[in-house]
Amino acid sequence: MSRRLKLAFGKSGLEIALPDGFEYVVLDAKSAPPLDDSALAIAQALDSPIGSAPLGEMARGKSSAAISVCDITRPAPNRTVLPHVLKRLEAGGIERSRIVILIATGLHRPATPAEIREIVGEEIALRYRVENHDARQRDEHRFLGTSKSGTPAWIDERFVGADLRITLGFIEPHLMAGYSGGRKLVVPGLAAQETIKTIHSPRFMREPLATEASIADNPLHRELVEIAGMAGHQFMVDVALARDRRIAAIFAGDPVEAHRRGVGFVAKALLEEIDRPVDAVITTGAGYPLDLTWYQCVKGITAASHIVREGGRILIAGACPEGCGSPEFTRLTREYPDPQSYLDAIATAEVTVDQWQLEKLALVARRADVFYCVPGLDPDLRARLWGRAFDNIQAAVDAMLDTVPRGSRVGVIPEGPYALARVAQAA
Repeated sequence: MSRRLKLAFGKSGLEIALPDGFEYVVLDAKSAPPLDDSALAIAQALDSPIGSAPLGEMARGKSSAAISVCDITRPAPNRTVLPHVLKRLEAGGIERSRIVILIATGLHRPATPAEIREIVGEEIALRYRVENHDARQRDEHRFLGTSKSGTPAWIDERFVGADLRITLGFIEPHLMAGYSGGRKLVVPGLAAQETIKTIHSPRFMREPLATEASIADNPLHRELVEIAGMAGHQFMVDVALARDRRIAAIFAGDPVEAHRRGVGFVAKALLEEIDRPVDAVITTGAGYPLDLTWYQCVKGITAASHIVREGGRILIAGACPEGCGSPEFTRLTREYPDPQSYLDAIATAEVTVDQWQLEKLALVARRADVFYCVPGLDPDLRARLWGRAFDNIQAAVDAMLDTVPRGSRVGVIPEGPYALARVAQAA
């Protein structure tokens, strides 16, 4: 008798049947338990922060503040955290009209008015300035110089020009920067495309340590910290999320020290080790909002790649109701017939917007066969993916399993990149 399992997919999920005859390793997203009183915990974190003066004290004597928040593709609990932050800024003497909340889009599309209300809440959307960042308008950014490695640092003038510069985010594994949160809300979140292209060039993307759960020696992480420091990043509020996406922990204060503390907590809470690689993996784009586009779903593939053997199989399921992603990413997805031709083409060429996500996919697709169930993509785009594509998840599962011998070891990651799985190191 087959086993049934629900995968994160869009807003409602999808159920699959896992046929008998295989050894299944189900890797659920681990997490810490949610806080009993998140409001009290937020207040305590802001008033007794890590390596920093309390937020209210920092606001005194300041005339303006900018707060960078995640866009719609991230389930950050801004509506819960923002009121506490805003209350302290105004109590410290910063007038409401002098506070701007910036949607850290990076090179993603701008948030719609409805999405802004979803991101920050109805009341805040009505009473405060909430504005999109636009990486393509360089004249809206300030040039801060170049990093030690030569990256031109252009950051949103509204952020750099504020007296108090704050970020609100959450910490989870990230396919390039190791973990999200902190510095990422400044760069790439509020950076101009010239900066974003450089930090996503092959120089960083092909670094073996520029990957999920890698921080200590990750050159991209170091670059982001340096540029955020150049932008005067003063205070951060990051949360760790429980499995139900309620708040499990809060880390506020100095952007470097508080983020380091948060990463340690998340790494310990999330990591799940298996004793040896699997032959195939069924994974997802983690459901809404992360699987809105194919661009975001790539994260499920890169996260799964750490536990599959060389030459193994990976099946990704993502709803993709908004299609492929940016026009640039769509063009690249359509243009190259195989992973190696793509990697060769971009190795020394000028960096194109969003090429990095396809580059990360190509690096995986060279060593594993990838299967796709991404029904939101146009049929002509699905035909251009590097592997077999399906409209129906069960058909995709059955087709992939037909390519591996009976008795093979198959990993199943229902929540995709929200799970942090690794093969245990030999003692």
